[in-house]
Amino acid sequence: MITNTQALVIGEALIDIVRRPGADPVSHAGGSPMNVAYGLGRLGVPTTLVTRIGADPFGEIIQAHLRAAGVSLLPGSVGDSATSSATAVLDAAGAASYDFDLRWDLPAVSLPAPCSLIHTGSIAAILQPGGRAVLSAFTSAPAGTLLSYDPNIRPGIMGSRSDVVRAVEELARAAHVVKMSDEDAAWLYPGQSLDQIARDYVAAGVALVAITRGGDGALLRAGGATAELAAHPVRVVDTIGAGDSFMSGLLYAILLGERTEAILQNALGAADLGRLGQTALASAAITVSRAGANPPTVAELSGR
Repeated sequence: MITNTQALVIGEALIDIVRRPGADPVSHAGGSPMNVAYGLGRLGVPTTLVTRIGADPFGEIIQAHLRAAGVSLLPGSVGDSATSSATAVLDAAGAASYDFDLRWDLPAVSLPAPCSLIHTGSIAAILQPGGRAVLSAFTSAPAGTLLSYDPNIRPGIMGSRSDVVRAVEELARAAHVVKMSDEDAAWLYPGQSLDQIARDYVAAGVALVAITRGGDGALLRAGGATAELAAHPVRVVDTIGAGDSFMSGLLYAILLGERTEAILQNALGAADLGRLGQTALASAAITVSRAGANPPTVAELSGR
């Protein structure tokens, strides 16, 4: 267990209503930032989630889910509005598409002490009025705090491409670690290669860029170092939470390997990228091997 740090995750927590072909709908706690917080908690990282859920049955499901991983809710995260939901429709290959019923604002963010890591992403970082508070928490973080961001694009709810690109790039310029999927990259920057996108983000000041490629693995870049890593062989049940599990696995690997200072100093090398990426890919592989956003424990991750 990592005990000398504290992670703060800011973003949406909601209920995923999963519809599989030929099966009745099933409800799970979800939301990309919530999944990352849950994944960090499962990996033994003391974690607090800043979110907005309701004092209703869906909200109670989310609170119980977080407690099971040892994740705390920042006071003020439970409000009067109904808990948001997303309907995830799975195709025959287990890939999900989403339809959202979501409201997003944010309680005042008071950083737990000590706070070594702040992560945000997805809808919470873009949708207003909460998006402005997320950016403020990022830009006002004390020096030495590792800042992590995953755009996790949801085109149907975030707004126009030009507005989303501006918001994503503004947050990315404040972040040390940016992770996105190849689908995110293609939507944000049509026609550009993944390698060029990674280079552009590094040139803009991001210390570590990771781009996931589904069954084709991941590309990681830091400074002049690059690592292209193959996915771990696995039988895919579904892809719900795969990117979030990669994200939590990557952050766990950074904290476990004490690479925060190297990232803050832009001093990662190719060997670092390989080690960090392999842990993140192993985390994602475990998650896609079973139903729902069900990331690994430390024991499961250590066993791969």
